[in-house]
Amino acid sequence: MADKPAPKPGHFLPGGDGDQISNDDRKQGTSAPLGAPLAAPTPRLSGDAPPTPPQLSGSRIDSRRTTPSGGRLGPPPAEDRASVAYRQVYHPEPVPFVPKKRSKGLIALMVAAVLLFLGGGATFAVKVISSPDFSVNPIPPTTKPSGGAPTTKPPVGKGTPDTDVVGKNAIYAAGALAAAKCPEPAFRPTSMENVRSYYQALTACMDKAWEPIVTKAGFEFRSPNLVIFADGDETACGVQHDLALYCQDEHGGSATMPWQTTVEDYPKNKAEVRAEMAQSFGFVYGVHVQNLTGIADASDNLADTAASKTAQLEMNRRAALQAYCFGAVFFGAARASFPLRGELLRQWNGLISRRGDEFTKDKVRDHGSSKSLALWMNQGLATTNPGACNTFVAASAKVS
Repeated sequence: MADKPAPKPGHFLPGGDGDQISNDDRKQGTSAPLGAPLAAPTPRLSGDAPPTPPQLSGSRIDSRRTTPSGGRLGPPPAEDRASVAYRQVYHPEPVPFVPKKRSKGLIALMVAAVLLFLGGGATFAVKVISSPDFSVNPIPPTTKPSGGAPTTKPPVGKGTPDTDVVGKNAIYAAGALAAAKCPEPAFRPTSMENVRSYYQALTACMDKAWEPIVTKAGFEFRSPNLVIFADGDETACGVQHDLALYCQDEHGGSATMPWQTTVEDYPKNKAEVRAEMAQSFGFVYGVHVQNLTGIADASDNLADTAASKTAQLEMNRRAALQAYCFGAVFFGAARASFPLRGELLRQWNGLISRRGDEFTKDKVRDHGSSKSLALWMNQGLATTNPGACNTFVAASAKVS
């Protein structure tokens, strides 16, 4: 490696080695010997001769980097006063980097700007939240096939047609209800509170009997909301006048039961009123089971899209007859503790024979004839199995 050249005149280091020329030598045109001390370029104002600067010398680190006089080429030693000046020119101290704190809001804007710049026409959604953090979530581009039309993700799973919901429902294969220990509630309908207590006790019995079957079929079970109303009261089903109804409402389903006529009629025919209370609530609870299993909504949909008024009424009858059958399934499972026999059974059957559409004032055939009603209710009582109540696959003659 060649020796490092000494600095040129005008670019030398103060106190360093090199081709140094004094003022007198400049006048005489001669050069000072190599390694001679440097004289001041101008006389001092005091007239005194300037002090002789000290000679620079260093330890012999590498023989190839020293002069014949012993002076060392390259930077002066660290202890020399010229070392500071040398380092400032050739090895300056690095300026320390002190990172400035930026607000995360500013960073978010910068990131968004970079994304917009790089993405061109791409769209980005920016979520702004109250915490200092931020997130930039790009909307994935819509993939296009070769034809150019955008594609959409396929639906998850397969939808179930309404005809399958009513005709192939899992409740039909869940099995028979277990024997229910449910005696007739001991509340006689002599007041509104007694009527309420009667239906509350009956609701608890039916919940206990139906919950295992509904759950086994894969549906979520919930108890119906109970509403006891006076004639003309406003309920979720509208203004009521002595009709037992089931309403799909914000409670998930409400059983709305009258009390005034029940209290008035009880002294006249106790057995008939007792049979009426059990049978009418069994029907309402049967609609609740339909609601839990999706049958209620599906049958409504099928009725709404029926090809004719006749077909619509038949669909309504299928739904109503099934609800009566579901109610009878419970009383069949509870026959040992809630005995339908004697006068109570006669009144039970008498109500069925007088409850058909042919006995209504308007003669609208939307709930079933007495003959069809007796068929499905007796079938439910005998089997205690909801699978025996599939009115939606029965022949039209059985749902007249």
